[in-house]
Amino acid sequence: MGVNLLNPFFEQVYAIVERIPRGKVASYGQIAWMLGRPRSARAVGWAMRHCPENLPWQRVVKADGNITGGSYAESRKELLISEGITFLPDGRIDMKIYGIKIF
Repeated sequence: MGVNLLNPFFEQVYAIVERIPRGKVASYGQIAWMLGRPRSARAVGWAMRHCPENLPWQRVVKADGNITGGSYAESRKELLISEGITFLPDGRIDMKIYGIKIF
């Protein structure tokens, strides 16, 4: 069974990711919370795994500021650096500085 890319939840995730400003990031959990589904961070991750190419996918990170992406992690980091995001010595993003505010 293939992934249904027209899944309404996926579409809602993508609508939020499209609005993350350049130079800012959001966590999977923040996106889930914004959708009214605070326990759905993993589902957000699944949606991002199948996101459209034009989506700023690099702007979605773990809650602690770590980036994910396996073989794409270095590309993600380069894209974020090009947007003006700096990394802490341990390789994380400072979510207090670069995380979106949702309240």
